[in-house]
Amino acid sequence: MMNSVAALSVPQASASFERTSIDRRELRPDDVRIDISFAGICHSDIHQVRGEWGGETFPMVPGHEIVGTVAEVGSEVTAHAVGDTVGVGCFVDSCMECAACKDGEEQYCTKGVVQTYNDEGYDGERTHGGYSQQVVVRDHFVVRIPEGMDLAATTPLLCAGITTFHPLKEHGAGPGKRVGVIGLGGLGHVAVKIAAAMGAEVSVLSRTDAKADDGKAFGATHYYATEDEQVFTDLAGQFDILVNTVGSGIPLDSFMGLLDRGGVMANLGAPSDNLEISAFSLLPNRRSIAGSMVGGLPETQEMLDFCAEHGITATVEVISADQVDDYYDRVVSGDVRYRAVIDVASLG
Repeated sequence: MMNSVAALSVPQASASFERTSIDRRELRPDDVRIDISFAGICHSDIHQVRGEWGGETFPMVPGHEIVGTVAEVGSEVTAHAVGDTVGVGCFVDSCMECAACKDGEEQYCTKGVVQTYNDEGYDGERTHGGYSQQVVVRDHFVVRIPEGMDLAATTPLLCAGITTFHPLKEHGAGPGKRVGVIGLGGLGHVAVKIAAAMGAEVSVLSRTDAKADDGKAFGATHYYATEDEQVFTDLAGQFDILVNTVGSGIPLDSFMGLLDRGGVMANLGAPSDNLEISAFSLLPNRRSIAGSMVGGLPETQEMLDFCAEHGITATVEVISADQVDDYYDRVVSGDVRYRAVIDVASLG
């Protein structure tokens, strides 16, 4: 029997949110039913709600940063129990058989990973996300929230945390490495905290110096306002890793010039327009630009444990369900410090 729960839904692209109800499936043997406490607002939610990426299906219930409490488990579930505090991130199923899945990189599943919302599961049913009172998820895609973490502030780690942790780990951020974080927003502020905890020398590269105090408080050693073009001359060749949380709309060629020999720019943003870069920004000094798409389930758990050990959470504004439309506009305008999280109890 389906379980009907309250949710926030948009009926068509760029429409306002409406309170509605959705059905969650009856538990399968390997399912976990979660009572949702908090759901984060990610910029990718906004892109999809506003039809900016293409391929969206409406009505849509967004949300892939989810923290809550296990309410029920299927007969074969052993890793989670009723009452556990858990999280769900960007996807809720994969084939579990391909090389990527076996390597713990379910995000690259060759059959196609099933996104938490705006997707179709292998059973043909549409997926709906965390802007709702409950979610039912295959147990493998549920992670444990370490004890003692602030739950609202932990919620964005299910996307922003793993999105930044993965490339920092992959490209060797740590003692002796110079990391530049481009943009101090929802992703960037988490990247600074994690890179600093890894032991890297961290610099913030933001358009203005308006967030300089915050950048230093988050763990950055240096802060540079790139509206002063002299920065690109003064810092030429000074970084091993650049974490680009902005995507497009910035002079990528100029930023590539900040990389030392063998340096890499990890691009995390997902803008609707194309990235443009000259080959001559890559050829000198063996520089490269790499894409990165979150991380798999084992690494997501590793990230949460790392953040718990180092006292890292996102810096958040907790809002009610009635504020979501307003906060979408505020996120786009850069007026949120630094992630917005919905208190799902306000849906009741």
